[in-house]
Amino acid sequence: MIRIPFEHSYATQLPQACAAANPDTPAAPRLLFWQAGLAGELGMDTSGVDDATLAALFSGAQLPAAAQPVAQVYAGHQFGGYSPQLGDGRALLLGEVVDTAGQRRDIAFKGSGRTPFSRRGDGKAAVGPMLRELIIGEAMHALGIPTTRALAVVATGDTVYRDRPLPGAVLTRVAASHIRVGTYEYFANRGDEAMLRQLAAYTLQRHYPQLQHAANPYLAMLEAVCQRQASLLAQWMHAGFIHGVMNTDNMTLSGETIDYGPCAFMDTYDPATVFSSIDERGRYAYGNQPAIAQWNLARLAEALLPLLDAASMDDAVAQATAVIQGFQAHYQQAWLAQARVKLGLVDAQEDDLALAEDWLLMMHRQRVDFTLAWRYLADTLEGEAPRLAGLFAQPAVLHAWLARWQARLAVSGRPAALVAASMRAANPLYIARNHLVEEALAAASEYGDTALAQQLLAVLAQPFTERPGLARYTQPASAELALGYRTFCGT
Repeated sequence: MIRIPFEHSYATQLPQACAAANPDTPAAPRLLFWQAGLAGELGMDTSGVDDATLAALFSGAQLPAAAQPVAQVYAGHQFGGYSPQLGDGRALLLGEVVDTAGQRRDIAFKGSGRTPFSRRGDGKAAVGPMLRELIIGEAMHALGIPTTRALAVVATGDTVYRDRPLPGAVLTRVAASHIRVGTYEYFANRGDEAMLRQLAAYTLQRHYPQLQHAANPYLAMLEAVCQRQASLLAQWMHAGFIHGVMNTDNMTLSGETIDYGPCAFMDTYDPATVFSSIDERGRYAYGNQPAIAQWNLARLAEALLPLLDAASMDDAVAQATAVIQGFQAHYQQAWLAQARVKLGLVDAQEDDLALAEDWLLMMHRQRVDFTLAWRYLADTLEGEAPRLAGLFAQPAVLHAWLARWQARLAVSGRPAALVAASMRAANPLYIARNHLVEEALAAASEYGDTALAQQLLAVLAQPFTERPGLARYTQPASAELALGYRTFCGT
């Protein structure tokens, strides 16, 4: 039996923010994936534990000792419209552990059955969407992007009914916490200032302890959340990642990416790209994501107004507004810093932003693959331009920009081979290409075959290292497959 040293600070300190609930008992749990490395980070000793035991413990068939499952309540703006109560309709927080690095992390089920917040849902999840969360989360983690991760995926042996019958699954998610902007909205819009203050004090202590003694701690926390989200969004944009459903209940106070529903990575570079089947108006298109993050943070600022140290409400509004207005500067700074690394630049020059933006504009006009263009750019420093030129319908348009870039690089005087190596360490070759993800999910869902998913995870674990025999993992989908590609929430 695995001993998990669960603690329950959230449920104990914020009892009004959650409700006790138990997972459903699965019919025939079967372990699909187990992340032994992550288990080690969490201080779990699984030596000698067989797959059947793991499947039972991480599906709800047999709760780990000391687990005290609760469903968390929150509200949220979904596609701009406010829903006063959402909550964990199919998720249960089992508890928290302090990992080997001293960080407190949540361990939670997803897809384990109805909770007090399920509304009319069944609380279940299917194999395909849970594997998507596993694969995308691990891809993001390997890219160095803050993210929740999947510890386990277990097939339940139950059937989940959506547009058709599907095999059921439970995912065990690990997160810095599950505190969302929507958690704050829930108490703020109910006028529960006492509970709002408790939530803010808990968040401050858990995620921003260095700010507890600031002159205006909750304003300082808002500023810190803005900075973390600005950095996160810059990383999303540089990876070509599209979250797909950036509702306020899907934005964490910790700064981690959470809830991999209708998400995808962009092939052809186009800021208007939308993959989500439910985003009919393009609210959460790739290019809109930074502005939506700022909009979400404004909702957090509104919720925090009663807690700010201000002479009046007008003063509180002015303080919060100044912080939110500063988001764009934080984002631009983070985006440009990351662009410099991707372009091989080690210092800062005034024209760097224009250089990077012109590179993107050229890619957009030529409808070039986003990931490969960044990756193949390094080749040109070693006299190997064909791979990059081959991405462009009109390769001649590259010449003028490449001359500007190479002149810019010459300022630092670094050897070309060193610059190329640094660029390859910052520009991935392998990402979770949509057609490869769908191929893996279909095999697992339709035939119970997880081999393709295992292979894809192995490739994505080393996204920056080119390896022989993996060419198929570098290529975008065919035009036929890419046309009209849509992803779904999986709810």
